[in-house]
Amino acid sequence: MKRLTIAFLCSTIIPLADMANACPILQHAVPAGRISALARGFNADGWVNGQHTPPSPGLLLQLRKEGMTHVRLPVPAEPITQRFGSKADQKARLEAVDDAITTLVSLGYAVSIDLHPGERFNRLHRQEPAAAMEVLKGAWHELAQIMRRHPVDHVFAELLNEPDIDAERWQTEVEELSLFVRQLLPRTTLIVGPVNWQRPDSLPGFRPLSDLNVVYAIHFYDPMVFTHQGHWDPKDPLHDIRGLPYPIRAEDPEVQKLRQQLADDNSAKALAMLDRAVPDERIDKWLEPALVWQRQFSRPIVINEFGVLKAGAPRESRLRWLSSVTSYAERQCWGWAHWELSQGFGLLDDKSGRIDTGALKALLGSLPDLAGPKAGQTGAGQLRNR
Repeated sequence: MKRLTIAFLCSTIIPLADMANACPILQHAVPAGRISALARGFNADGWVNGQHTPPSPGLLLQLRKEGMTHVRLPVPAEPITQRFGSKADQKARLEAVDDAITTLVSLGYAVSIDLHPGERFNRLHRQEPAAAMEVLKGAWHELAQIMRRHPVDHVFAELLNEPDIDAERWQTEVEELSLFVRQLLPRTTLIVGPVNWQRPDSLPGFRPLSDLNVVYAIHFYDPMVFTHQGHWDPKDPLHDIRGLPYPIRAEDPEVQKLRQQLADDNSAKALAMLDRAVPDERIDKWLEPALVWQRQFSRPIVINEFGVLKAGAPRESRLRWLSSVTSYAERQCWGWAHWELSQGFGLLDDKSGRIDTGALKALLGSLPDLAGPKAGQTGAGQLRNR
């Protein structure tokens, strides 16, 4: 049984390697196998923070067989640092990271260790730069001890999720932090991204590092009025928006109906957000700034967060949006990792707890997309001909 599983996992990597061979030649030192490993993935949020039961090996193996190659593992920054966490909590969280990597690597996944801070660290980061840098270095010193136990080709180091400071300061800090982590993990591929929630239109303001063993990560949730409708916070204007279809068109009866409902309910902020989103940009237009940046600097890109809240979005529109994002990413030879597995944006059916096969098909390319063939042809095609 073990031999059959290993043989299957090896066979599923071959098409991704073939795809990588057709991709543009970029200026980096990330091994080709690691680029392929980042091709298709999901975030396993909640595994390390203890708030949710870790996904079962059976579920993970099923997703691996379906074609998923990569798991982004958010690791809460505060509990693993001495400034914010107790020694007991720090030990427990680091052991959870080690166990998660062991499980995932045994099933054939690549794993991104994503240092994922909360508001306590972000506040410190904004107010006390030197103290925050010490926290970051301390966290990576601890994580590096864990990562060294595992195969270097299967574990990535994502230095900081969505840095909440200004762009120039982050540019200086990430250069310092990457040198520090590189000393701890000489062969590990690093993952870094820009400020402002790592939006695609923030990447043009970010200069690539001198280190060539780096992948650059962006996050994509546009248009927010669609992806975050039915927001969990009743105070957020997006909480009042539900049933908004995608693409968003002013003449769509459902959009007109929603506009009238928001007007009748005096939801002025939500109505203004909806009106700003009409007419909606195509997905290729939202992502174009990142493609332009890649043409300029020739570095690899991964969209390692994107998704749509299930609570308010029409199902078919959600699937259409997901399909469009992954179709575009794969045409540009970018990897992707869906946010996330089992919660509000997740890939599991809320009632049964099983994989939502419709969402999985949308991600893996079985549905038509809205990005448009012209966008893909002008993106990857021009890069290949350089």
